[in-house]
Formats: sequence, C-alpha cells, structure tokens
Amino acid sequence: MVDGTDRPGVIEYVFDDAADADGPHTRRRCETVAGLIGHLITATRPKGDHLRLVGRSRSATVAGELLSQVLPPLTAATGRITVSAVLEPCYDVGGDGFDYAIDGDHAFLAIFDAVGHSLKAGLACTTVIAAVRSARRCGHDLVTQGRTADASLTDQFTDARFVTAFLADLDLETGLLRYVNAGHPRPLLLRGGKMVRELRAGRRLPLGIPDTAARVGEEILEPGDQLLMFTDGVPEAGVRAGDPFGLPRLIDFAERQAATGLPAPEAVRRLARAVADHRGGPPDDDATLLLAEWSRTAAVRVLPTPL
Repeated sequence: MVDGTDRPGVIEYVFDDAADADGPHTRRRCETVAGLIGHLITATRPKGDHLRLVGRSRSATVAGELLSQVLPPLTAATGRITVSAVLEPCYDVGGDGFDYAIDGDHAFLAIFDAVGHSLKAGLACTTVIAAVRSARRCGHDLVTQGRTADASLTDQFTDARFVTAFLADLDLETGLLRYVNAGHPRPLLLRGGKMVRELRAGRRLPLGIPDTAARVGEEILEPGDQLLMFTDGVPEAGVRAGDPFGLPRLIDFAERQAATGLPAPEAVRRLARAVADHRGGPPDDDATLLLAEWSRTAAVRVLPTPL
C-alpha cells in the first residue's frame, strides 16, 4: 500500500477459485483499493494510537517514541529527488536520527548520531534536529545551523554531550551539493552503480563542541547520482562477535543494489536487511541509513515493492 511515496504496509487479496485474479481489470481494481486504504491509514494514523499499535511487533521505549514523533516520513520524492531512510532498532533507538526538507529547487539532507544509547541520547538528538530546523527555517546557512545546534546542546546539557552529524544542501537545478561534516562517517557517492568517492571535505568538530574553523565542502552531482549517508552502527554491526559489517562490505552491497536500478526505498530496505542479517542478533548500536537520489525522473521510480 502506498500514499504518494509513503509505504504504510502490505495488503493481501484472497480470491475464490472462480475469480479472475490475474486479469488486468482485477489488478487495476486491487491497486485502486490498496491506494485508497494507504491514503486512509496515512490520514488517520496521527489522530489516535490504534493504527500505530496494530503496526507494531513490540512496544517502543520512551526514546523510541520521542524520536518517532520528530522524524519526517521515511520516504519522500519529487520529480528531481528521492529520499529514503531506515532507522533501527525502530522501537528502541537512542541517539540516531535524520532529517530532510525539499523546497522549490533546494533539498536539505541531514543525519545525526548522539553519543550514548539512553533517553539522554534521544533528547540530545531531538534537540539538535530542532535547533538545525529552527536555523534553517530562519534562512541560515549550514555553518550557522551547526553553531545553533552547538549552543542548544551547551544550554541544555551539562555533561559535554555531543552529536555527530552530516548536513547538506543540494541545488536541484544544478546538482551542486554543499555540505558540512561534524565528525560523522563520510557519505558515499554512487554513480552508474559504482562508488566513485567518499565526501571528505567540509569538516568541523561534532555538534556541541564549538568550532570556529568549520568549513563547507562542495560536490557536483550528475543526474542519477545517489548519496548514501549512514551512522557508525552500520559498518560496526557485528563488532561484538568479532566480524563487523565494515565499510568494504557496505560499499560492495550498495554498489550491487545501485546497479540493479531498484527504487531508492527498496534499495535502502535491502541494505538495512543485509546489515541486520550479518549482525544475526540484537543490535550493538543504532544503525541508520539515508539514501538520496538526484534525478529529474526520481519520483516516477518510487514503486511499491513487497516487504
């Protein structure tokens, strides 16, 4: 089921033996009904708890509930960009988070990882998201957004708490990507199904540690390019068992998914599943992935796929 680019779930139709289940008319009717139900779920879910509860396999922690109310939808798309994210463990996430905003000919992208795994980490992450959004909506640039987050963390926490982050602003007309990396794992740039480089510029200290020498990095994207952002819980998955997922494995899997031409939401879902399967047990840390694809035809490639 889809509502725009939001994928609220999967619907199964059961027919009797006499029904023409494979006929084109039946398929069109089923797609129409699924779309209507998806829209109703999306419109109704914020009004109560029932739909949230039936969609869960377990209870959420306080930190998980907090972040779920702050984060944007997992997937969004326009004719020029598709953004899709996965955050795990979704019911018990502590300090990971992401954000995006697609307005006119610009898209803002961000990923965050607060130190620690408790409710305090969740509070630090939500504080940073709110601070960055506030500065962005006041028209401030990436460097000022980071400094606003610095001040907010310093004001609210007395234990030198910090948050690593990657903040980016993509010009959807030209493909110019401007970014600031606040002590975060370097994102991967994928082009034509291959990883062409890590984004190494735009460095500054983690948010919460004022840095007067912060710089902005730049990269020119080409149509069809994908930017894969992730927290350290992805390459470090399985580290306690002595076999971390690792950056080479992440790059290899990301390249193979990019080469298939799958829509971004399905590609990032499969990547998250590969990380979870490699870990093989309870997560060692939060693991978040955000995949952004810049293309003038991005929106038409967001197709519903089975979970």
